Amino acid sequence: MSDTPDSAVRTYIDQHREPFLEDLADWLRIPSVSAQPDHAADVRRSADWLAAKLRETGFPVTEILDTPGAPAVFAEWPSGDPGAPTVLVYGHHDVQPAAVDDGWRTDPFEPVVRDGRMYGRGAADDKGQVFFHTLGVRAHLAATGRTAPAVNLKLLIEGEEESGSPHFRELVEQQAERFAADVVIVSDTGMWSETTPTVCTGMRGLAECEITFEGPDQEIHSGSFGGAVPNPATAAARLVAALHDADGRVTIPGFYDGVAELTDAERELFAELPFDEAEWLRTAKSRAAAGERGHTTLERIWARPTAEVNGIGGGYQGVGGKTVVPSSAMVKLSFRLVAGQDPVRTEKLVTEWAAGRAEPGIRQEITFSAGTRPCLTPLDHPALQSVVRAMGRAFGEKIRFTREGGSGPAADLQDVLGAPVLFLGISVPSDGWHAPNEKVELALLFKGVETTAHLWGDMAAALR
Repeated sequence: MSDTPDSAVRTYIDQHREPFLEDLADWLRIPSVSAQPDHAADVRRSADWLAAKLRETGFPVTEILDTPGAPAVFAEWPSGDPGAPTVLVYGHHDVQPAAVDDGWRTDPFEPVVRDGRMYGRGAADDKGQVFFHTLGVRAHLAATGRTAPAVNLKLLIEGEEESGSPHFRELVEQQAERFAADVVIVSDTGMWSETTPTVCTGMRGLAECEITFEGPDQEIHSGSFGGAVPNPATAAARLVAALHDADGRVTIPGFYDGVAELTDAERELFAELPFDEAEWLRTAKSRAAAGERGHTTLERIWARPTAEVNGIGGGYQGVGGKTVVPSSAMVKLSFRLVAGQDPVRTEKLVTEWAAGRAEPGIRQEITFSAGTRPCLTPLDHPALQSVVRAMGRAFGEKIRFTREGGSGPAADLQDVLGAPVLFLGISVPSDGWHAPNEKVELALLFKGVETTAHLWGDMAAALR
């Protein structure tokens, strides 16, 4: 649906390839580690650098948005076309900690290009995937002769994603009118592999809690009192054992209410992916697959809700024996949620279930962390089809579909702005997010540039 000529886009990208990579390398040299207070000034410097580069790109509005934590960057470029849709692109400019001692072959904040890859912290997660939008929009303008994008284009680049986005939702709520969009595109995700280009269509939500169990006021002798007083560690173990049935289903009443079931067509699309379970298990460092009966591994991690025991403890943990009845125990639980579920409702269900299993003589308390909503883009949504067409033109082959098993701040944008969330990323599993020697495949990075050059014209036509 886009009238952007492929050859003109590629010519423009080729002509500006080297300056683009030089700029990206400059940005990667800024150690914007939001989790480390010593780098607070660097996170600010990263935001300043990006704001300046977006102004240079052509965005008439660029601004640093302060939060109680690290700053975000906002930019806006109105289309000027009556009725043009508005698109908000989300990403983040902060990065994970990194040091040579972690196992890096080179300084993580001195990027190097080797064998068609750029190595450096943030190359894939997420500076590279944010930055390809700058060259993409310029290629879009150059190839079409436009002076402004075909859509009203907004960018919101967070500074605390690698620290759990503690202030992001508040920022979105405060600036909801300014961030308003018809579609949100998240460029902080990846593809199946270098040879299988894919679009992610959803992420799971999250609810997580800690349950404490208090029994005797102190450790007591198991010979004198064991078997005659309630044991908090036993209570914790009973609760954990009751969490799943023999088929791997969560036993909490109402947990599955509203869950969006996979259609036959969605199952077939998952089955098209070249999934090697043995290889997946090697990556997982596990010896067997497990989970809810009646579902494949990909279905379990992408499209089904789960309950996991993240930690359990209580009583004596040292060397040798200590025959006591412990005074306390605890379990940490997390629940990955899918479309149709809500973390607030899940918290209520879990609280009621745990309270119903409380044992006499055991004081039980449950505490929840902030929850995250799931997000899912319908396969027939016109904006998703625009992304698929634009990627198809860039990659020259069929685009397939995945989901992500994890959770992220994208759901806050969907929830507050009331706009569908789409995912556009070119990273691959070998890029090593959060790991030593993080890199981005340059060929794929420029496919991302090419995709966005085609995307804005296609989306402008599709969403009118």
